[in-house]
Amino acid sequence: MQSCVEACEACIQDCLKKASPESPQYAACIAACRDCIDACELYARYEARESPLREAAKTLCAQACAACAEACEKTGCGGCGAACRACESSCG
Repeated sequence: MQSCVEACEACIQDCLKKASPESPQYAACIAACRDCIDACELYARYEARESPLREAAKTLCAQACAACAEACEKTGCGGCGAACRACESSCG
């Protein structure tokens, strides 16, 4: 999960450089990356404390990773797609 978070953070920085009103796909990628980071971190915290909600958080993490990978693939930025797909597989 940490590699996914780090890849998403780097992707956000890259997309921020490319984003403009004429290229809204980068804004969508940034939003998806932020959701993915939040979901991964939530799942990691729940897992660490063996929360009864960890399975729900795990499902959310997989969904957020899939959405992030799709958004990244649509922009063609390639910044975090592979890391998110790997994280999706480990959470799914």
